[in-house]
Amino acid sequence: MDRESATQAFYQRIWPLRADVLRFARFLTHDSAVADDVSQESLLKAFNAVADLRPDANVHAWLLKVVRNTWLDRVRHEAHRRESSLDMLTVQPEADDEAAVPWNGQPEDLGELLEAFSDSQVIDALLELPEEMRWTLLLVDVESLGLAEAAQVMAVPEGTVKSRCHRGRNLLRASLLPLAREKE
Repeated sequence: MDRESATQAFYQRIWPLRADVLRFARFLTHDSAVADDVSQESLLKAFNAVADLRPDANVHAWLLKVVRNTWLDRVRHEAHRRESSLDMLTVQPEADDEAAVPWNGQPEDLGELLEAFSDSQVIDALLELPEEMRWTLLLVDVESLGLAEAAQVMAVPEGTVKSRCHRGRNLLRASLLPLAREKE
């Protein structure tokens, strides 16, 4: 593909998703300036790889994976973040907590639960989650990717995404329960 065709393909397939790229980068970085850098670098990488993109590819999922990998490369390079492991998780919601806020663990019910809280409360609760779960909930519940697409973006098996969604939603619910009790 020549440069002109690559440019045309970029503007047709990738450029319309630039707001999603920036939003995703801002969520990951928690810093507007860094998010701008990550977004710009991700779009540049996408431009350089647009010739390799299959016509039937899910461009949205592919682009989010580029952003994720760009951010991870940056984090690894700066080596200032500590990796968390799912094995380190010890908090699980107690059985009686389920009666405090009606939620049966289904994704559609999670949306109803989250509507009761301000955006800043939900964001703070999300930021408390381990990184793997935060990524997973962002892709599945915020960006509305399917389990298979999220698994592709995160380069993990689909079952891992399903497990992380379940555990992440439970942890999110557990961290929001005290706020819900305050509202009663």
